[in-house]
Amino acid sequence: MRYTPVTPTELAEMQLDPWRFVLGAIHAQFRAPSFGAAGALAAVIAAAADAVDHHPDIDLRYPGVVRVSLSTHAIGGLSTEDVEFAHRVSQLAVAAGATALADPISRLEIAIDTMDADLIRPFWAAALGYRDRGGVLIDPQAAGPQVWFQQMDEPRPGRGRFHLDISVPHDQAEARVAKVLAAGGTLVTDQYARSWWVLADADGNEACICTWQDR
Repeated sequence: MRYTPVTPTELAEMQLDPWRFVLGAIHAQFRAPSFGAAGALAAVIAAAADAVDHHPDIDLRYPGVVRVSLSTHAIGGLSTEDVEFAHRVSQLAVAAGATALADPISRLEIAIDTMDADLIRPFWAAALGYRDRGGVLIDPQAAGPQVWFQQMDEPRPGRGRFHLDISVPHDQAEARVAKVLAAGGTLVTDQYARSWWVLADADGNEACICTWQDR
């Protein structure tokens, strides 16, 4: 089957509410009237996915929240198939009496600064039980955050070697940064915004708020 790719910019122009693009997939969350109703919605979505042979990741949570993530694995990104099935999922949610949640959506990555990623990557793969996919470590159970390695030009002994990358929808990034600053964080740099903002806690531990824009 040939897929027609969809870029994040094209997706943003579609205004596909409540779906948001984060880390190569689109995500939406729905609250059903009960946990049982949420389970039934998840089952209906799964049946619809089987019918078109295009399968999302579905997460069912108490008290009745269904989270759905869509991407086209064959092309490693988004396609028109994802957009079409996102519309279908939204319709199924309405029919089930579920409402779309406006709660913030984010996905976590762990970045390790290193002078030699090839040297330390096997250690982290073994420790985490992860698989190496093109230099990025992936949880085979698709439960934990992926781990990537940032090449340093020279050792930086006075700086931590870990930082967290929190990817959010592009239209939620500035609000997330403001919330971090209001919680006592400091802005290390916004030089790379809108791709990412570097922030730090009072101890100097860093986190980046990231989006797909300007990559």
